[in-house]
Amino acid sequence: MEATRSVSVLSDFDIGKQLGRGKFGTVFLARTKKSHFPCAIKVIFKKQIVKNKLEHQIRREIEIMCHLQHPHILQLYTYFHDHKRIYLVLEYAILGQMYTELRRLGRFSEARSATYVYQLCDALIYCHRMKVIHRDIKPENLLLGFHQELKLSDFGWAVHAPSLRRRTLCGTIDYLAPEMVAGVSHDERVDHWTVGILCYEMLCGKPPFEHPNTPDTYACIKTVKYTFPPVITPLAQDMISKILQRYPTDRLSLEGIMSHPWVQNFANKTSFHSIVKPRPKS
Repeated sequence: MEATRSVSVLSDFDIGKQLGRGKFGTVFLARTKKSHFPCAIKVIFKKQIVKNKLEHQIRREIEIMCHLQHPHILQLYTYFHDHKRIYLVLEYAILGQMYTELRRLGRFSEARSATYVYQLCDALIYCHRMKVIHRDIKPENLLLGFHQELKLSDFGWAVHAPSLRRRTLCGTIDYLAPEMVAGVSHDERVDHWTVGILCYEMLCGKPPFEHPNTPDTYACIKTVKYTFPPVITPLAQDMISKILQRYPTDRLSLEGIMSHPWVQNFANKTSFHSIVKPRPKS
């Protein structure tokens, strides 16, 4: 069910606790007054958006999320605005950010990591078929639903690119692919790269190219210089090393990642595709 531009207003909702805060706005737990349907409302301040020249980025995020319907992508139900703010009414991922859970535990088990890799690849295959490159996958942009299932969110850096080739530098430094660091054109395979980075971080608690200063991080990414700690098993190392290839054409495909023996051995491949997500009624 696609998101629609509704006639909703803020008074249609009961606003609860703050779930998160960013530079340009805040996310609150909320529910509709009419049906008590739980959701999250992302409040974006227009003044900050204009000041930082991010109008296009916000418009792009809304446009992209309106057209994406997948069990492992956070759903945008509707959106509205007043003279000061933009409001995005989003699916509520009750277990919050993967980042918070990863910091709490230090690292994830192979079973949990493989399951998230499987679910993320499933979501990205769908995105790429829709000609959408996310470009900013990281634990902070992955949320967890009631069943600990993964929800890909924050499409602010995503792009709907019919040609699937871009030159813009964006994303988080530790997760940038070599071609993005080099400033050359890139395509959907930058998302493949970030699956490898995420898998490494889930298994050992930190990304492979993390350094105290940016130049060292960039240098290691460009040369794909990293090592595996003993906690990452040989089979997981095999898969990660096949993803973290300098040249995009050499990287393991998303389908290849999902069918890799490590994922097949450890992932819970329970399908969430048959679950119909209800829509809030304000």
